[in-house]
Amino acid sequence: MAVKYIPEPFRIKMVEPIKMLTQKEREQKIKEAKYNLFNLAGQDVYIDLLTDSGTNAMSDQMWAGIMRGDEAYAGSSSYYKLLEAGKDIFNYDYIQPVHQGRAAEKVLFGAMLVPGKIAISNMFFDTTRAHVELCGARALDCVVEEAKDPTKRAPFKGNMNVEKMEKTILQYGPENVGLVVMTITNNSAGGQPVSVQNIREVAAVCKKYNIPLNIDAARYAENAYFVKLREEEFKNKSIKEIIRAIFDCGDMFTMSAKKDTIVNMGGLIGVKDATSPLILLIKARCISFEGFTTYGGLAGRDLEALAIGLYEGLDENYLKYRIGQMEYLAAHLDDAGIAYQSPVGGHGVFVDAKAMFPQIPYYEFPGQVLAVELYKEAGIRACDIGSYMLGNDPDTKQQLHAEFEFTRLAIPRRVYTQSHFDIMAEALIAIKERAHKIKHGYKITWEPPILRHFQAHLTPVDK
Repeated sequence: MAVKYIPEPFRIKMVEPIKMLTQKEREQKIKEAKYNLFNLAGQDVYIDLLTDSGTNAMSDQMWAGIMRGDEAYAGSSSYYKLLEAGKDIFNYDYIQPVHQGRAAEKVLFGAMLVPGKIAISNMFFDTTRAHVELCGARALDCVVEEAKDPTKRAPFKGNMNVEKMEKTILQYGPENVGLVVMTITNNSAGGQPVSVQNIREVAAVCKKYNIPLNIDAARYAENAYFVKLREEEFKNKSIKEIIRAIFDCGDMFTMSAKKDTIVNMGGLIGVKDATSPLILLIKARCISFEGFTTYGGLAGRDLEALAIGLYEGLDENYLKYRIGQMEYLAAHLDDAGIAYQSPVGGHGVFVDAKAMFPQIPYYEFPGQVLAVELYKEAGIRACDIGSYMLGNDPDTKQQLHAEFEFTRLAIPRRVYTQSHFDIMAEALIAIKERAHKIKHGYKITWEPPILRHFQAHLTPVDK
């Protein structure tokens, strides 16, 4: 089906040259990288879809803010601008800057989780799961069943399975549940949105059992835009009003501001209640790990850009264009019969590598196979969101079998044009045509114990 490309709601003011290596060069580069896309040099990548985190193009106003940044160690004017923006948008009493999302998790989770505790989510992403496990706790997913079928179209496939969540709480005992995490949008499930109604239901269960609810808010603006499009109650509400409705449900939030806030570095922690004893723990841990509370590991110029980016990410014209890019690429895949997590999510297209390579078992990592093939085909760097990323069971050390075997094409904000999206589609179509000839995947020859996919070495399975 033909989908019109949404025109960019901006004009380009500065460019960065990129180049395409030859196929022979790309094959040599990925071999030297031990078949791990993270090991490639950025200059050897033509279209970089490894992540949408910190890879965005900032606006002229944000760059102007960089020049205005106040670099005072304590109490800079840039910090107070960020504080004002955070309180205005989220209506939380306490806002703590940190250098990125995993720093927010390190600071907050370490204050709430200990060995023997569990944390429950609609679906944990890699670093969030790792920070739960680094505390000695265990991370359990309770995503809705329809999310597990990439071909099934449902409006809110990121939702929590509330019934399963409550059964899990009762199984382990409410006193052993350290926190519940609502990830919006649900990255591991394919960038799928979560409804406000679902968040309200989760919040009610948390209140019933006196369990704190944390919102993982990396892509909160994209989630709010989906809510406006798909949830009847909010069709006439502003993005800011929808965000307020979402965050009214939580007790605290963690955020990588490198996504929807469109900056290259930054993160936030928010606590709703100014009297919460958790705030003192956050401050102490922030000072120990990140820096003084009023800069949290960021330069003043980063704080200034972040305060501006919080508002830019809420613009509905921008969000229409942002989601429209995903729909454009997804429409090309529909025409070619290429399966992906549908309907398409907010920050990328999650191609169903298991459907493309049904002959490759999960322990040979079909999502990684497709990622490597994309680089060899067109210089595109993507990443596995499947069994390779999921890793090993923290107790048995056995390879886990992921619910999905996706290859994620994460789209940086305000970076690539329609021509780049056409190249993405053409590369996937070319790979699909020869997919049946690829009989085997990869095996790991070396891996670290935590977050292995960032560093592991792989080699082709030769049978």
